[in-house]
Amino acid sequence: MNKLLLVLGFVLSQGIVSISAQQISQDQKLATTAKVWGFLKYYHPQVAKGKFDWDAQLLEILPKVAQAENKEELSKIYLDWISALGEVPLCKKCAKEENQTYFDKNFDLSWIDDADVFTEQLSNKLRFIEQNRFQGKHHYVSVKYKQVGNISLENEPEYNDLDWQNPDMRLLIGFKYWNIIEYFFPYKYQTDQPWEEVLLETIPKLRTAPSEMEFHNALQQMVVKIDDSHGWFISSSDTKTYKLPAFKTKFINEKLVVIGHYKDSLAALSPLIKGDVIVALNDKPIEALIEENLPFAWGSNKASKFRTLNSMVLRFAEKSQGKVKFIRNGEIKEAKINYFPMDDLKPVPSNLVKWKIMDGNIGYVDMGHLMNEEVDAMMDDLMATDGIIFDVRNYPKGTMYNIAAYLIPERRYFYKFIIPDLTYPGRFKWQGGGICGNPKSKSRYKGNITLLVNERTQSHAEFTVMALQAADKVVTVGSKTSGADGNVTRLNLGAGVETNMSGIGIFYPDGTETQRKGIKVDVEVHPTIEGIRAGRDEVLEKALEIAKR
Repeated sequence: MNKLLLVLGFVLSQGIVSISAQQISQDQKLATTAKVWGFLKYYHPQVAKGKFDWDAQLLEILPKVAQAENKEELSKIYLDWISALGEVPLCKKCAKEENQTYFDKNFDLSWIDDADVFTEQLSNKLRFIEQNRFQGKHHYVSVKYKQVGNISLENEPEYNDLDWQNPDMRLLIGFKYWNIIEYFFPYKYQTDQPWEEVLLETIPKLRTAPSEMEFHNALQQMVVKIDDSHGWFISSSDTKTYKLPAFKTKFINEKLVVIGHYKDSLAALSPLIKGDVIVALNDKPIEALIEENLPFAWGSNKASKFRTLNSMVLRFAEKSQGKVKFIRNGEIKEAKINYFPMDDLKPVPSNLVKWKIMDGNIGYVDMGHLMNEEVDAMMDDLMATDGIIFDVRNYPKGTMYNIAAYLIPERRYFYKFIIPDLTYPGRFKWQGGGICGNPKSKSRYKGNITLLVNERTQSHAEFTVMALQAADKVVTVGSKTSGADGNVTRLNLGAGVETNMSGIGIFYPDGTETQRKGIKVDVEVHPTIEGIRAGRDEVLEKALEIAKR
C-alpha cells in the first residue's frame, strides 16, 4: 500500500512539474518581452528618467529570451534584468488618492498576473514597480502643449541606417509602436481587434519579413488596426512617385463612381463623365483592388476606410497611360486614360464663392474656404436670411468660435475631453469641457441652421460641427463623418517610418463618443449614382428643403 502511494505521489509530482515547466512558444515569449520592455520604459524610475539606452537593452535581452524553454527560465531572465536596473524607491505620492476623475476603459495591466507565462515572483515585482512608478519628467514622452494634453515622443533614435535585415531591429520598431498605442492612444478600447491580439498577429510577420517592403507592410497593417482616420502611414521603402487620372471618384455602396474632374480643361479630354461606374482599372477588377488594398487602408469606420481606398485604387506609378473599364447606361465600355502628377491636378481657383444667398432666402457658406477675417462680412450679408447652410464637407479654417458668437446667445459647453496621465501611463484624465457662444454679442442671428457633413468631415471639421450644433434650431444633414475627432499626435518611429494617431479623446458633454462613430447626424442622406449622373447635390437639396421649412 505504501509503495502504491509512493508511486502515485511520484507520478502526480511529475505531472505538476511538467505543467509548471510547460513550454512557451517563440511568439508568446516575444509578446511578453514587448510588454515588459514597454512597461519598464514608462514605469521604472531608472529607465523612465533616461539612465539606460533602452533600445539597446531590448536588443541584448532578445537572444536570452529566445533560449528560455519555460516560464521559470523566462521569468528569471526578466527578474535578473530588472535587478540590474537599480533601485525602485517607495513612492508616497503614488499611494495618495487624488481628486481626479479617470477614464479607465483603456487601462489594463492584467497581463502582469498571467500565471501561464510569469512566475508569482515576477508578477509581484512588476506590481511593485507599478505601485512605485516614476513621477518625474519622462525621458521618452512629454506633453508638448499643456493646454491640449496630447503627448510628444522624446529622445527616440532616428535609425537613418536601420539594418532592416536584422529581425531584432524589425521587432524593436514594432514593439515601440505597440507600446505607444498601449499607453497613450485614447481610443485603444474601441479597436475592432483587441490590441494584445494585434501584437501576437504582427510578431511573426516582423520576424520573417523577407524584404524591407514586407517589413513596412507588417507595420502598416498594425497601424491600420488602431482604426483611426488620423493613422496614416508613410515609409522610406515606398519611393514611387504616384500619378492620378484626371477624374475624381467616390465609393458608393462599394462601387467606384466618377463624380467629376480636377480641371475643366482635362474633363474635355477624358473619356469618363459623371455617373460612370468603374469596374476595372488596368485590367484589375475593382473588387480585387479593394481586397488587395483594404488591409492597408486606415480609417475609423467603413466610410473613412473607403475614402482612403478611393485614392489607393486610383493611383498609378509605372506609366502615364492606362486602361479603364466602366459602365454607362447599362453598357460596358473600355477606354484609355492618362495619368498626371498630382501637382498638375491642383485646380486653379477662379471666381471662388465662399458664401451666397440661394433661392428661398437661404444662405450658403463654404466652410472649407471661409477665412476667420471674413466671418463678420459673411454674417452681415446673411443676417436677414431665413436660414444658413454651413457646408462642412471639407476642412474649415478655424472659424467656428467667431461664427458661434453670432449663433449662440450664451456660453455653452459643446465637448469634454480626456488626456493621457503621464504619472500613471495607460490611464486618462477627464478634463473640463470647451465653451462657445457669446452673450455680449450685439449681432444675433435668429434663423435656422443646417450643417452638411460626410466622410470628408474629419478632425477639426468634426469639432467645428460640434460647436455649431450647440446653437438653437440646428439640423445636421448628410452621412457618417470620419470619426477622428481630437488633436493629432505625430509618431516618428525611426528608419523613415512615420504615422499619426488621435492624441486626446473628444466626447459630447453628455459623454457620447465621437471617435469611430462620427458626429451626430439628424437626417441621413447618401448620394446616389443617379443623382451624381444628373449633376445633383442631393445632400444640399435635402438641406435646402429642411431650411425652408
